[in-house]
Amino acid sequence: MGTDSDTVVSSSYDDLHHSLNVAVLSSPGMGHFIPALLLANRLAAHHRVRVTLFLVATSAAAGRPNLPPHDPLVRILTLPPVDISHLVNPSTQVFTKLCLMVRQALPAVRAAVAAMDPRPDALIATHFAYQALEIAAEFGLPKYVYFPSSAWFTALTAYLPVLDREIAGEYVDQAAALRIPGCKPLRTGDVVQPMMNRKEEQHEDYVRMGKNIPLFDGILCNSWQDLEPETFRAFKENEALKSVVKIPVYPIGPLSLCSHVEPGGSGSELMTWLDRQPSESVVYVSFGSGGVLSADQITELAWGLELSRQRFLWVVRPPADNGGHVDGAFFNMGKAAAGGLELDYLPDGFSARTRDRGVVVPEWAPQVEILKHPGVGGFLSHCGWNSCLESVMSGAPMVAWPLYAEQRMNAAFMAEEAGVAVRVTAEGVVGRWEIEEKVRAVMEGKTMREKAKQLQKSAADGLRRGGASEAAMRSVLARIVGQKM
Repeated sequence: MGTDSDTVVSSSYDDLHHSLNVAVLSSPGMGHFIPALLLANRLAAHHRVRVTLFLVATSAAAGRPNLPPHDPLVRILTLPPVDISHLVNPSTQVFTKLCLMVRQALPAVRAAVAAMDPRPDALIATHFAYQALEIAAEFGLPKYVYFPSSAWFTALTAYLPVLDREIAGEYVDQAAALRIPGCKPLRTGDVVQPMMNRKEEQHEDYVRMGKNIPLFDGILCNSWQDLEPETFRAFKENEALKSVVKIPVYPIGPLSLCSHVEPGGSGSELMTWLDRQPSESVVYVSFGSGGVLSADQITELAWGLELSRQRFLWVVRPPADNGGHVDGAFFNMGKAAAGGLELDYLPDGFSARTRDRGVVVPEWAPQVEILKHPGVGGFLSHCGWNSCLESVMSGAPMVAWPLYAEQRMNAAFMAEEAGVAVRVTAEGVVGRWEIEEKVRAVMEGKTMREKAKQLQKSAADGLRRGGASEAAMRSVLARIVGQKM
């Protein structure tokens, strides 16, 4: 997805890319930290680029999050914790909190960049850290934005200022789907969370993000050409979209922990249980690091799993308090305790009735290791993009159960475009009979599983030396080399 300005002779890249020194700035939250570290590892391990990864801490108590291992060429610098307590109230949404945290962290980022010797050759910021544009301008650095999400979501974000100008009233009240030039139309019921109420502060923050994205020198997208050919073609060829996004878009993904974890390696009790299960017989159930369910929904999910008669491994956390948000655990910084918690919020007798075919794990489990285990055949997921990629790269079809952020978009894409998911349809509390039906459809169907295996191979091919995603990353680095010369 480059332009003519990206073309640098091969010898220039080969001679100079090893000397590149890149700064990567991640916004807070494990769903952002992990993709930022994976990008840093990819740059270091496969292209021998030195990387300094800046992490914005959410509190002094949190410290450095529990991150996976990193390449020796990657230096991780946790910035001083930021305090936004004077800027928020109990109704402030996570989207706005993230933007505020990055804004408050900018002085520390500026000081850290100034102290680097040598100075970085480029700055790559995750999309919530777009405000680092001013720091890149101050130090004269080439600047790239990293969307650890789908190309479709990236297109929506960049095109949102146009929709904001052209559409009157609430997006969710529009009779027709929202049109993003050259891309799959977006049903109004699947808009991202900041678009659900245009009166909220987070909508203004999202529009501001969209306005700033085209000011970067390029966009790195954690997706790949074969997964989203229509959207990547639109970025390259659709004149209406190109008039807004005038910078190159690079499909460098999928960057996922699946590339770093071997199945069944820990020898833990959980893996031992999976070892005893038939091939592809277990549905893994998890709503990510941030998602929480109501007490009523946990009850329905438990009954749905029991009624399905399928083997399951369920990572469960206590229900949200009354009035709590489904993203209430978003800022968790690391692993929660894996045992010693009472599960009295599950239906009476559930554990006894399902102990022969199910395991309930409190709070946290090694998701990638589980998904890659041969005993796992399906994934009931909130459809965060990290989880979507991990599911595809493990060849496991999904029950798509979106909760917040852009997860409705992800669920729609995985079910309707990628063809590797079935989606829950109920509004509010999803009932046990629908859960039973969807779990059975994923675990007993063959077409979705075959498609998931095809995408698994496609993803691996793109990341190999000479693959499309690897070539896209080389194009990014070649452009930075050209900007440095």
